[in-house]
Amino acid sequence: MALYLVAFAAGVLSVLSPCILPVLPFVFARQGQPSRHGSLPLLIGMALAFAAAASLAAAAGTWAVQLSQWGRSLALLGLGVFAASLLFPRLAAWWSRPLVQIGEKLATQQPQQRWLHSALLGAATGLIWSPCAGPVLGLLLSGAALAGPGTTTSLLLLCYAAGAGLALWAAMRISAGTLARLRAHWLPGERGRRVAGAAMLAAVLAVATGLDSRLLAQSGALSGLGSNGLESSLLEAAMPSAQAAELAGNNPGAPYTSPLPVESTRPSLDGGTQWLNAAPQSIPALRGKVVLVNFWTYSCVNCLRTLPYVNAWAQKYADRGLVVVGVHAPEFAFEKDRSNVEKALQQLKISYPVVQDNGFRIWRAFNNQYWPALYLVDAQGRVRHHQFGEGGYAATERALNELLREAQVPSAATAAASTANTVPDTQGLGMAADTASLRSPELYLGYDKGGSLRLAGRPAPDKPTDYQPAALRLNTWTLQGNWTLKPEWVQANSAGGRLALRFEARDANLVLGAAGASPLRFRLTIDGQSPGIHHGSDVDAQGYGQVDATRLYQLVRQQGPVKQRTVEIEFLDAGARGYAFTFG
Repeated sequence: MALYLVAFAAGVLSVLSPCILPVLPFVFARQGQPSRHGSLPLLIGMALAFAAAASLAAAAGTWAVQLSQWGRSLALLGLGVFAASLLFPRLAAWWSRPLVQIGEKLATQQPQQRWLHSALLGAATGLIWSPCAGPVLGLLLSGAALAGPGTTTSLLLLCYAAGAGLALWAAMRISAGTLARLRAHWLPGERGRRVAGAAMLAAVLAVATGLDSRLLAQSGALSGLGSNGLESSLLEAAMPSAQAAELAGNNPGAPYTSPLPVESTRPSLDGGTQWLNAAPQSIPALRGKVVLVNFWTYSCVNCLRTLPYVNAWAQKYADRGLVVVGVHAPEFAFEKDRSNVEKALQQLKISYPVVQDNGFRIWRAFNNQYWPALYLVDAQGRVRHHQFGEGGYAATERALNELLREAQVPSAATAAASTANTVPDTQGLGMAADTASLRSPELYLGYDKGGSLRLAGRPAPDKPTDYQPAALRLNTWTLQGNWTLKPEWVQANSAGGRLALRFEARDANLVLGAAGASPLRFRLTIDGQSPGIHHGSDVDAQGYGQVDATRLYQLVRQQGPVKQRTVEIEFLDAGARGYAFTFG
């Protein structure tokens, strides 16, 4: 019973978070009507739809993902039509012409029967509502994912939604007088309808494009409005957990102490749905390195505000042995879709390994309960530090440095002596990526992982074929001449074969090898010209280079402002193989 009360209270507190802002225009659309015909059925519909959609998200099957996304899309379409009808009365009249008789019939119904219209508007609002994932909602949704759909899960989510609905209803009642005076003096009649329609249409567009999440993530002014602290207190009071206390170890808010305690000895990255940006990782295979595990999801505003710190650490400490792994644990059904996650990774410029944990198996292995949550795993494979929720960045970075120092088995003097003859490559492939200008992801040429190949005709895998090039757009490539397409590579079967790519990045690199004897010669152009000052470390200013081993070759390093470029490689000898483009 206590958990139901906590869920209800957390729903009430959810109106204090910035994630409620995108749905306010829809909620207040029925403000001028009697409560029992307007706001109450709207909020009831919103609560029921949210609980149903969130419960459905517990089903990990593809059908559930598709059904949830279709419902969300239909809700956005319906809300957009409703908003446009308020904003453009003539458009509303045109749309409603075939339904005039139905409309007249509805207009003559008793007021008690008009609640259905508000309930449908509320249901559509509930389908697009994405509340901030605080400790309580995180616990409910992760529990739903682990246990699957069930009566308990649905009732808890309904309690959460009911709490939010009650808080919104109270806010509407309190603000009713003020809004009535505002409409009377500043927004009378048609003007008020148009303003309401414009606000709703803006909200629909923001939710549909993801602009709401990006704006909230960038707004530092809203970061203090959350209710995570109150929710954590409620959850701890209702569900004291000795296991959670043991796992948590030190208080995240306490001053950093060293040596760091061992919080858990059995973390695991096994059981993920699929890995992005890298081959599957495992804690045993990463022994000897410090691993930062970030539990996140791409529509969670709290997670988005943490990502800049995680990304910065991934770049800053990579050369000291830090490995960052993102565990994408979906909060809602549409976040289980791989293409959605891949698009988010590209937009957020995340290049480190990310595993989709749609079944919450990794989440369970870490006994996690929060979005976001950071865990530091030492070189021995033990959890030594954690941070739940936003904040604690200074303490996390101190702990990170402590574990990196601990992982360096040789002393500093020994390490310096053993590498005395090594000159770091700071101008070639070793230079840090220009992530601010990077707009191109890694592109595999083999058909097993390909998909960005553009040809004038159809490809013919596994057999020598003459190809003609096609027009290129960003992050696509094409072939000219006689080539063989294989699962992992493409091979130029005769001299004069050409490979062209459209990209946007400071550096363009290509993994190349040879089918037989090497070296094999090649020449490249950038936008039809010799590269000049933009040549990479494996190419001269005239564009000439040679394949002397199977390795990564730096083809282009742009000087000055980074622009979209087309690079074309002509292989002057037969037998060259291309595996994958990478960028920096």
